[in-house]
Amino acid sequence: MSGDGTDSGNPYETLDGNPYGASVEIFADESVLKEDWQPEKLPEREGELEEIRNALAPATRGVNAHNLFLYGKTGQGKTVAIDHEINLLQEYAENQDDLNLSVTKTSANNQTTSYQLCAHLIKEIRGGTKKPSGIDQQSMFDLLYDEISELEDTVIIVIDEIDTIGSNDELLYELPRARKNGHIEDQWVSVIGISNNLQFRDNLSPKVKDSLYDSEIEFAPYDATQLTSILERRADRAFVEGVLDGEVIPLCSAFAAQDEGSARQAIRLLYKSGELALNHDDELVCESHVREARDILERKRIEEGMRSLTTQDQFALLSVVSLAIEEATPARTRQVYQKYKSIVDRLDGNQLVERRVRDHLQSLGMQGFLLATTRNTGIQGGSHYRFELKTDLEATLDILAEDNRIDSVVEDLVSVATAKNLV
Repeated sequence: MSGDGTDSGNPYETLDGNPYGASVEIFADESVLKEDWQPEKLPEREGELEEIRNALAPATRGVNAHNLFLYGKTGQGKTVAIDHEINLLQEYAENQDDLNLSVTKTSANNQTTSYQLCAHLIKEIRGGTKKPSGIDQQSMFDLLYDEISELEDTVIIVIDEIDTIGSNDELLYELPRARKNGHIEDQWVSVIGISNNLQFRDNLSPKVKDSLYDSEIEFAPYDATQLTSILERRADRAFVEGVLDGEVIPLCSAFAAQDEGSARQAIRLLYKSGELALNHDDELVCESHVREARDILERKRIEEGMRSLTTQDQFALLSVVSLAIEEATPARTRQVYQKYKSIVDRLDGNQLVERRVRDHLQSLGMQGFLLATTRNTGIQGGSHYRFELKTDLEATLDILAEDNRIDSVVEDLVSVATAKNLV
């Protein structure tokens, strides 16, 4: 604003001349909507919490807790649930003279082998010092056992994103058996693994399954009613009273339930809706803010994911996009493969066999770009996969067009989609 109160032409300038002064109040405590905020209660996961509690209970009786595997899609409360119960167990241990507990929590993100994960665990136990290196795998395992031997009598190791190590899973066999095999003498060791990959456990070696999975707990996707309850508790603390229109929370819950059933997604959507209302100087958060927030977050998710795709991932995705524009989806693997071959030929790329293309399609399904379903056509026909596009067609084409390796194919697809009024 100018000195006489007239408009200076700066759209970001507020009445007091400072662009950071908000003219409306939306948030009371927006930290409640941040990912690192820990709720005190998880009523939607009481059943799972009880199972975790039962698995940890042997630690209070002087032996090791059960080994435990938690799995389910992202945003289902797995990490929050285990943190909740571990914290309660630690509080209990502090008040007991005969329970000495050590808990190590870490993420296996980017640790793709047992060797790397072992070195990472050693670093965590040591308190963040440099990772050891330059020794063979058994020596690395022995070094880990030495570190564990310096801990309290009861040791619980929590490994998030445990699926990152893939089939290189020797450490997951060795750790739970360390005392039995004489690698440590005084400590009781148990392992808790957390995974977003529902297929990870199926790919592990039989000996690891037998050694690690005393208990398995599946965290099923939240439904809309559960998500509404979660959002209402957070909204009571996060927002100024009366700023949320009555349709906002149900709509956020419905969108998230229809997608992945993820509490994290629902909370992000609610948070973004509030930010948009604030940025627009609107005194109420309304349905229109939710829909705008969904479009923004969806595009951001697509952008982030697609920029990390390999060339073969892009070829497979383009094949399904092309079939979607032809209104020929859901499509079986062989149909997608025929389209894939024509795209690869046009782009002079390296052509994979059908089985490998199916692997890429399944990977795209796990990443949320495609919807992959299994159909059973009877004894003679057997079962087969069917694939269709899960992301917004127009946003997908826009982002794929940024890659000059495939932009010529994308341009043609855009032309056809535009002619059909699909974008």
